[in-house]
Amino acid sequence: MRLSQIILLFCILAGIAVLCGLGFWQLNRLAWKEEMIARVERGLSADPKSIFETEQDMRNGQDIEYRPTFAEGRFLNDKEQHFFATHKGLPGYFIYTPLELADGRILFVNRGHVPMTLKPSNLRTDGQIEGQVRISGLARSAPSEKPNSFVPNNDLTKNIYYWKSLPQMVGRSFDKMEIGVVRLFLDADATPNRGGYPVGGVTLIQFPNNHLQYALTWFGLAGALLGVGGFFVYSRRNSSARI
Repeated sequence: MRLSQIILLFCILAGIAVLCGLGFWQLNRLAWKEEMIARVERGLSADPKSIFETEQDMRNGQDIEYRPTFAEGRFLNDKEQHFFATHKGLPGYFIYTPLELADGRILFVNRGHVPMTLKPSNLRTDGQIEGQVRISGLARSAPSEKPNSFVPNNDLTKNIYYWKSLPQMVGRSFDKMEIGVVRLFLDADATPNRGGYPVGGVTLIQFPNNHLQYALTWFGLAGALLGVGGFFVYSRRNSSARI
């Protein structure tokens, strides 16, 4: 076998190895994704915990994402923050309102969606709940940084957020930065609000799971490369033998 044929064979085998490696990696991702989906589904059907229990579990390293949680306190409606979002095809804002808990700390609650025309709170005064309330919903972790460079920076001057920065929400809402804050969010459930807004229950729980398709694609490419490469090498060897 000539040196060129050996190099070609090595390249074909290396390519097959890489493609198979990608296929097995996708199978590992598939197992991880299925376990994560099962864990979230189990959590959604569990009895709700208080915000203090959920917070403690988070401190202990447990995954609290989408956990049914409730909190009691008083809304600070004049300090609400607006996260740009689309709900059921309608552009608008998720209303994040600080909830003052019994221990004096602050929990930011995503009360739900309002259309862009109702961004000013004075246009939906019926939904500005006063006094003691109990809010049920799903716990959400607070991201530590902007997801990627394609996401715009938050416009704090106009009170428009493009990513959920808890420190920025706290800093914009309160003059004193030392105020106690629960380091997670609570997405309110679909319980109707007076006046119809905000519309709660906006949490989107979808987990794309195409890893099996990706794995089959990589394995298919490996098989195709094996067939084409094997035929090519075989043809070259026969051609050399005849010469």
